[in-house]
Amino acid sequence: MVKLCSKGGSLFWLYKFMETLKFPKNFLWGAATSAHQAEGNNHNDWSEWEKKNAERLAKEAGEKWEKWQQKKFPEMFNPENYISGRACDHYNRYEEDFDIAKELGHNAHRFSIEWSRIEPEEGKFDEKEIEHYRKVILALRKRGMEPFVTLWHFTSPVWIRDMGGWSNRKVADYFVRYVEKIVSSLGENVNFWITLNEPNIYSGLGYFRAVQPPGKRNIIKGIKAYLNLVRAHKKAYEKIHDIDHNAQVGFTNSVIYFPDKFLFWAEYFWNHLFIKLTQSSLDFIGCNYFTKADFHFNTRRMKIKNPTDLGWEIIPEGIYHIVMSCKKYNLPIYITENGLADAEDKKRTAFIRDHLFWLCRTIQDGANVKGYFHWSFLEVFEHVELRGFWPRFGLVEINYKTMERKIRKSAWEYAKICRRNEIETKQIEIKLLVTYDNVILVVF
Repeated sequence: MVKLCSKGGSLFWLYKFMETLKFPKNFLWGAATSAHQAEGNNHNDWSEWEKKNAERLAKEAGEKWEKWQQKKFPEMFNPENYISGRACDHYNRYEEDFDIAKELGHNAHRFSIEWSRIEPEEGKFDEKEIEHYRKVILALRKRGMEPFVTLWHFTSPVWIRDMGGWSNRKVADYFVRYVEKIVSSLGENVNFWITLNEPNIYSGLGYFRAVQPPGKRNIIKGIKAYLNLVRAHKKAYEKIHDIDHNAQVGFTNSVIYFPDKFLFWAEYFWNHLFIKLTQSSLDFIGCNYFTKADFHFNTRRMKIKNPTDLGWEIIPEGIYHIVMSCKKYNLPIYITENGLADAEDKKRTAFIRDHLFWLCRTIQDGANVKGYFHWSFLEVFEHVELRGFWPRFGLVEINYKTMERKIRKSAWEYAKICRRNEIETKQIEIKLLVTYDNVILVVF
């Protein structure tokens, strides 16, 4: 409270305070990575695809990206940018990385298990690698963080690729066998299982657009892959609950905000179809939200007022519409990915605050949102569309030459929210005018 003046029998007082929005008790705060993007030195269908396509991707960068992006990130013209290699060496540095997450106030962490490490050959499970992931899970538990374990985050063993990948119906059964092995071995310390990551992205970009593995433009195989992923999730859900009746099982969906209501059909197929097909086999819904949908013939010429480094428009209110559209399923909702490419870390703090403001609004309006995971925890190899290392999503900056970790300013701001379980949204001013007649006037 500040006294402004005293004049002519009147007093002026100015009250300033911040509006605070609180999240529910036991809300889960964290960030996410995936095995192939963070661990390094994986051998799977994607690592082989990267090496075969790196030269081509580097040559095509000039056509794919805007001039300002090319100038800012010249590494996109280097073929090495498109080969994951050692990534950020999280496989060997997970203890160090989890110490950072704990320091940042996270009480949950999402990561994935690399199927190709567990079952490098058909039917042969590597117990050493299973033990590695046991240590990863226990390291999280030791630091008071809830593990959210993703069982498949796009990548598969080479032998799965060689039998036709997810377009082969048999792959769903092989996946369930792998799931059974993992959950039986590690389930004692895991409550939350994510069977599949973004099946709509995988089938859409892998088969319909063919811009990432398997890189085969084939609509029929794309539909088969999508339906086999549905079948795989359902069977994995049953298997996990056979092993642990109390387990929480779901999948993560790539969700896009469709502001144009005339595109309701596109919204249904992209945001809701997989949920509809698996609804009886879900304990929660995972939403990966980044931006809105735009249907234009020449998107490179569009002028976006507030773009990320990837040219995506920042639409915080979109997360409100996405979550409220999922409220009808009467299931807990977790935001399993939400973030932006921002190498200079100029927009990330506002991005987090603005999205969390709208997320809190969904809770106030009855949505059962129980957790938020920022994408990404570390800067990682961006394997969707094989963008490589230049898009910088991380709360923690990585020097890929020295592997030095540097906590960004935005990460500390997010840490305040995690620790307090609340956000301060805007400053409110109230002016009081007290006259000699004891009349009080309130001005906002």
